[in-house]
Amino acid sequence: MSHIVLVRHGQANSGAKDERGYDRLSPLGHKQAGWLGAHFRDRGDVFAHVWTGTLQRHIETADGIAAASPAQVTRDPRLNELEYFTMSQLLAEQHGITLPATREGFVRHLPCLFQHWQDGKLEGAPESFANFETRVRDALHEISAASGRSLIVTSGGLIGMAMRLTLRLDMTAFCNVCLSIQNTSLSSWLPLEGHLALTQFNALPHLDTPDRLFAQTHI
Repeated sequence: MSHIVLVRHGQANSGAKDERGYDRLSPLGHKQAGWLGAHFRDRGDVFAHVWTGTLQRHIETADGIAAASPAQVTRDPRLNELEYFTMSQLLAEQHGITLPATREGFVRHLPCLFQHWQDGKLEGAPESFANFETRVRDALHEISAASGRSLIVTSGGLIGMAMRLTLRLDMTAFCNVCLSIQNTSLSSWLPLEGHLALTQFNALPHLDTPDRLFAQTHI
């Protein structure tokens, strides 16, 4: 049976101020990926297909998991994250709403940015909200049609959009889901009568021990 597992990349460079600076794993991010790979091997999990976006943090996470040889990994730009830093700069320039330095501020900033984005109020955005939604839907539809289990290493915004598409989430719920997704967490779906059915969300079995609780990160 076809089965897809989406993994958010390991902790990236959370002190970055732009897309390029953010796009690499922190030392902890590399550990998170390695622990997830060991978890899969201990369970005997085998994936017929491994997919990643083309971002460095996706590739580094997949390499750390080591679920397939490089020849078996498909890099697909449709699995890349939305350009949050780029759009944050547009939001600041066009609406005077700056990217905050605290997590508390970010929790308020993300819904504001996403609403401006969906409403078409970010002139020059790298892509429209509708295009992001469509590319995620198309990629998941194609991957879910493959036989066997597929592992997808991607980003939190894309996993949040998968949740939105599956559960028909409104904007508020979509934003809350995106904010909750942790680094190297597992979310799983099964195809069911032409649709994807959610079977697991934001699980951290490889970090759910007292000595690894410190490694459960959101940013």
